[in-house]
Amino acid sequence: MASSSKSYAAAVVCPYHPDATLIEDYRAGDMICSECGLVVGDRVIDVGSEWRTFSNEKADSDPSRVGAAENPLLNGSDLSTVIGKGTGGASFDEGGVAKYQNRRTMSSSDRALINAFREISNMADRINLPKTIVDRANSLFKQVHDGKTLKGRSNDAIASSCVYIACRQEGVPRTFKEICAVSKVSKKDIGRCFKEILKALETSVDLITTGDFMSRFCSNLGLPINVQRAATHIALGKAVNWILFQGEVQYLLLQLLYIWPLKHQKKKNHRKKLVILLVLLMSPFDNHIN
Repeated sequence: MASSSKSYAAAVVCPYHPDATLIEDYRAGDMICSECGLVVGDRVIDVGSEWRTFSNEKADSDPSRVGAAENPLLNGSDLSTVIGKGTGGASFDEGGVAKYQNRRTMSSSDRALINAFREISNMADRINLPKTIVDRANSLFKQVHDGKTLKGRSNDAIASSCVYIACRQEGVPRTFKEICAVSKVSKKDIGRCFKEILKALETSVDLITTGDFMSRFCSNLGLPINVQRAATHIALGKAVNWILFQGEVQYLLLQLLYIWPLKHQKKKNHRKKLVILLVLLMSPFDNHIN
């Protein structure tokens, strides 16, 4: 198998054709000039993965023999050796039970981290969070875990709080109810861990307003972009000074609720969606965020 490669072009070049592209022959381990066929480098090590299945377990469909990439958040347990299940007679005891079934040497600390990272990834998948938030949540959990400042709190509650903090720090906030819906802990536990983590890590998060949620809420309700803009404008005005703009906000809400559907000849169910939006905007600010 051969393919064009320029990975070693800076160090190895053909003396007769310095600008020629070198071809890397993985099978022979040679670097060959594409113009004259001269072997300009030999015994090149292939750093790619060998996609062969070395496991004898049918349930394992991963063809990689080297496993996942090294995780810098772990303490090196991801580089441990996995002992697969044997097939010979020496692999079983007197009762016919296998002696080794994918045993590996892993510390309890790394095992807890891996389980927490898996839970964070699952929560992120349920609410469509990007990988940047997952990485930040993993980093936050690692700091809390190493600091051992939240003793007595469950790892699930800490992981859920880390996801909530990561969302706010990345500028895509989620409510406590949304995080609670995809986690295994209550909203009260998430809120308590959230405050303790901020205090333990000596970090902070930006304040959030109702306007930060309006775009996503309107999108979920299927409202057009002009309604989203108006709702966001109203929500931001409410967050700045609710008392000053109270009359104007109510007037604009009435416009959204009655005039806009009539003007654009929308159906009755569209007005029901606007009623939901009205409740969100008119509800107390603290209760809506929490």
